[in-house]
Amino acid sequence: MQNYVAPSQDTLFVLNELFGFEKHYQKLGFADATPDLIEAIYAEAAKFAENVLAPINANGDAEGCHFNDGVVTTPQGFKEAYAQYVEGGWPSMAQPEEYGGQGLPYSMATAMAEWFSGANHSWAMYPGLSAGCMETLKAHGTEEQKQRFLTKLISGEWTGTMCLTEPHCGSDLGMLKCKAEPNPDGTYSLTGTKIFISAGEHDMSENIIHIVLARLPDAPAGTKGISLFIVPKYHVDESGNKGARNTVKCGSIEHKMGIKGSATCVMNFDGATGILIGPENRGLNCMFTFMNIARIGTGLEGLSASEAAFQGALAYAQDRVQFRSLTGTKNPDGPADPIIVHPDVRRMLLTQKAFAEGNRALAIKCMQMVDITMYGEDGPEKQLADAKLSLLTPIVKAFLTETALEATSHGMQVYGGHGYIAEWGMEQLARDTRISTMYEGTTGIQAIDLLARKIMGSNGELLKIMLQEIHGYCAEVRGHTQFSAMANDIVSHCDEWQQVTAEIGQAAAKNPDELGAAAVDYLMYSGYIMVGYMWLQIAVKAQEKLDEGSGNKDFYEAKLHTAQFYFDRLLTRTRSHIAAIRSGANNLMAMDATLFKV
Repeated sequence: MQNYVAPSQDTLFVLNELFGFEKHYQKLGFADATPDLIEAIYAEAAKFAENVLAPINANGDAEGCHFNDGVVTTPQGFKEAYAQYVEGGWPSMAQPEEYGGQGLPYSMATAMAEWFSGANHSWAMYPGLSAGCMETLKAHGTEEQKQRFLTKLISGEWTGTMCLTEPHCGSDLGMLKCKAEPNPDGTYSLTGTKIFISAGEHDMSENIIHIVLARLPDAPAGTKGISLFIVPKYHVDESGNKGARNTVKCGSIEHKMGIKGSATCVMNFDGATGILIGPENRGLNCMFTFMNIARIGTGLEGLSASEAAFQGALAYAQDRVQFRSLTGTKNPDGPADPIIVHPDVRRMLLTQKAFAEGNRALAIKCMQMVDITMYGEDGPEKQLADAKLSLLTPIVKAFLTETALEATSHGMQVYGGHGYIAEWGMEQLARDTRISTMYEGTTGIQAIDLLARKIMGSNGELLKIMLQEIHGYCAEVRGHTQFSAMANDIVSHCDEWQQVTAEIGQAAAKNPDELGAAAVDYLMYSGYIMVGYMWLQIAVKAQEKLDEGSGNKDFYEAKLHTAQFYFDRLLTRTRSHIAAIRSGANNLMAMDATLFKV
């Protein structure tokens, strides 16, 4: 595969030019987070992604993790790369200074997390899981727990996990059975088995801090009876020093389709000592306080795969010669023309590019809102950001990962037969990114969350808030004759979005299955509109820069062409989704379950 290049130019365009992050950071009190500082940090992040992570990506896939009686060894180079990551101070960048962090904004660190995942998805899983553990401790831990566990997670000396699901319950956490028995000293003994635990066991850090969902004795049934616990691999005394081994052990690692360098573990808790974090029986509520961040992070994995697939496909299409152009020879000195001249190859490349760059803008927009909810003053602006983020998070998680499947498939197709061969790297991207649609809640679960919980659960208020922003922007753009057609197209879609939401609500009042039947098409429909809204803003900003005569002319002209492609070729996909939604639930539910047989 062609060498991965961190898309720093596009990321900085979205941060600085599209969404004005300099003023955003100043308003939130991050005066030091200047464009110059960000550019300097990102230059180093790009070097780390390109020179340290990317070169061990294919090896990690080929070698995978090794398991021997509870001990997991990561692929060659992974442990050394993590040591460099820690030495560079990357784990502490967006963490509080009082616990050893650098006190920089969440979005500043998260935007470049895409690059680490794009360079090496498997490796990036390890620090990614630590982030969820740290957010849990920051939000719900006592001061003693933070001093005891958080400081070394922030330094990177220790890593963390989230131990949620079990063999029998999957995403239905109300069914979990892992039990926590109280001990006389105020700790708890946890017993049970957790599965699909990314980074549950490995050789990259001195200790692993597990955040575990379990039930207390006599806890209420279902999701209301779940509590949250800190269970370290090695005991940690009150001064934060590592002690003897706890009775938590990796039972096996999964043999997976992709992300083979990431250890996906079965974790057995055999009376393991744990510490309650947060209130009793409120564990699932505590988990949801950082769910937006976790789901945006998963969306970034999809985005990173779209970008990497585009880079590989573009390099190949520019170099590979096959057949002559339909409109005449373009490479007279060669035996054939480069395949980038062929319309169908252009279709695939532009689809990849449109998804990568449009999805990046949507993800960074959500990061900006996370900043406001984290650091902003309580008031209307913070409430507004929280409302929009609530609506957009399931879209970002599902749409960015589903479109990544298409982008990586196109990457293989551009290569032709070589796309199926491991040495080129395209098939690894397709395998690695497949999981992203499933964890942190499958696409179907995200779709139900969006339609039932967020849209219907708010009586449509969350949608109205988002539509007000879009309508306001489009009203301004209509003054630009060049973009009035695009703006009208988005407005028309938004009006239809509101209308079809009302139709689903009316149908679901008579038959609740209508919600489930419409949900995934509704989410994808919503995603195409939101990314179209992003592309409208990108096009307007690109034209402003061209009119000013500033910056990279080719960069901005490519934005205009890609925006037009998106509106002509991709936004039109909403037609099939709207037709499917309006077809109703009967075509799914009328057939008796007994007829589903071979």
